[in-house]
Amino acid sequence: MNIQKLMRQAQQMQERMQRELGELVIEAASGGGMVKVTMSGHKHLLSVAIDPEAIDPSDPAMLQDLVLAAVNEANRKVDEALQSRLGSMAGGLPGLG
Repeated sequence: MNIQKLMRQAQQMQERMQRELGELVIEAASGGGMVKVTMSGHKHLLSVAIDPEAIDPSDPAMLQDLVLAAVNEANRKVDEALQSRLGSMAGGLPGLG
């Protein structure tokens, strides 16, 4: 096995993964859709949408929890997508697939 060729393949896969993550957009929601977030594959929060019904001035903690839950769910989905892509890419490397 040519180690230089293997290293080149690994670098190409890493570059491809970075491109794909940049293009990946994940959506997640909490509270039955009352709070929705959109996150990039690089885990940058792109948008937050809050249903006006979720805004209760007497209970700000509930809204905070809904936002936190939606962001954590988006994070989890990005991680799942990353693992899925890494698994499929590793199949292209000798000895890893």
